[in-house]
Amino acid sequence: MTTTSTRPALSKDGGTDNRPGLLLGVVLAAQFMALLDVFIVNVAAPTIRTELSASGAGLQLVIAGYTIAYAVLLITGARLGDRIGHRRLYLGGLAVFTVASLACGLAAGTGQLITFRLVQGAGAALMIPQVLSLIQRNFTGEGRARALSAYSAVLATGAAAGQVVGGILVSADLFGTGWRPVFLVNMPIGLVLLALGAKVLPRDALTVPEPALTVPEPALTVPEPARLGPGSGRIGPGHGRTAAGRGRSLDLPGLVLLALAVSLLTVPLVLGQEQDWPRWSWISLAASAVVFVTFGAYESRLARHGGAPLIAPRVLRVPGIGRAALRIALAMAVNAGFLFGLTLHLQGGLGHSALRAGLTFAPAAVVFGVVGLTWRRLPVRVQRFLIPGGFLLAAAASVAMGGVLRDGGTGGWGLHLALACMGAGLSLAFSPALTGALATVRPEDAADASGLLATVTQLGQLIGVASFGTLFLGGLHAPGAHASGEALWRCALALAAASILGASTGLVRRAR
Repeated sequence: MTTTSTRPALSKDGGTDNRPGLLLGVVLAAQFMALLDVFIVNVAAPTIRTELSASGAGLQLVIAGYTIAYAVLLITGARLGDRIGHRRLYLGGLAVFTVASLACGLAAGTGQLITFRLVQGAGAALMIPQVLSLIQRNFTGEGRARALSAYSAVLATGAAAGQVVGGILVSADLFGTGWRPVFLVNMPIGLVLLALGAKVLPRDALTVPEPALTVPEPALTVPEPARLGPGSGRIGPGHGRTAAGRGRSLDLPGLVLLALAVSLLTVPLVLGQEQDWPRWSWISLAASAVVFVTFGAYESRLARHGGAPLIAPRVLRVPGIGRAALRIALAMAVNAGFLFGLTLHLQGGLGHSALRAGLTFAPAAVVFGVVGLTWRRLPVRVQRFLIPGGFLLAAAASVAMGGVLRDGGTGGWGLHLALACMGAGLSLAFSPALTGALATVRPEDAADASGLLATVTQLGQLIGVASFGTLFLGGLHAPGAHASGEALWRCALALAAASILGASTGLVRRAR
């Protein structure tokens, strides 16, 4: 087909450093910091509850307020980045996140802390979608594949690292500040990243039209990650906003429908367990399904009439994007459920300190990161089996983890080995799925694709905590290490079943 392409007019400002390594380091550091904040508060929750006299529901909102605002506004943040500029939105979101972190650390009561956590989540939602968009627009060929591998490693390593860092900061009780350093630590890091980002990130340049070019239709199959075309790895030419992106409306009705649907889904998932799943939580979940269907119908109708839907239908039609989204959601659900259930067992059942519980996750975090950065070095004939193989390894690791802890013991070296295998399995399941999903997404669709996949990632984590957390807590019929071990065993079997489901997601395609 024939189309008119646009090319950004590169900024001539000598103060902008466009070296790809620095750019990637800055955006991934902010990504890591934002993800860290999803999980770092879990370890500090008991201290927050004691010092602020927070109720159970209040404590849940402290933990979940960030996640809810984050999930609801992610796709909106992606669209705003396409309209206003990825550099501006990244720096603006980072500034909001940093200031809100300071406010959280200085909060005098539960109400203030909940409010500032919501603002913090909103800042992350503005900032995080720009990370994938900047990678998609500024890296090509092999360089893009390497950048996406690093992104994948950071994405889930942040979950386990949050437990570790949270345990260290709470146990250190710096200057008698208790839980507050888990928020205040973001302040100096955010300021450094703002200064570096202003220098490193490509400016949001205006676009200039080029002559019409003949662009081949997308292939009918998604290439395996290993088959991505070779490239220099340098920053590509697409780092400005496209004319189409600037011209698209914000789709406010779609935004309202999506925000309502995600809120109806996430609020009961977060608060339902705490309140023993009251009737309103089930009504809310059912209503979310209805609103999601309504949102999809509205978006399709808007696209048919030449409008600019919040999620471009052509992104959903990219071959393999649906299967990849399912795999990403399952991998993140298993990851979050495993972290949540094991944390409760270590601190509640075995009585470990926050520091010891946090450090227990170090093998999973380290192995996940290493595998995420190195899987592409494997032979091409092996790479096609990585995703199902990773899910199966995660299933075996879940059973092994539950088995060594079932009798109420500490697990010894068997637990460390199981956690390392869990990190490797989830990394193999997640990283190639994300890279493959984005391999054929066109630069002009980068914002929509990044917002969609980031939202899927977040919803997967929420569903994992809610479902597997409910299973673990529902199995606690008595206090003590043995009862907690039995509850974790049931949770581990469910994690293994979800992992096997993830491994089977490619069977239908292969049969066809």
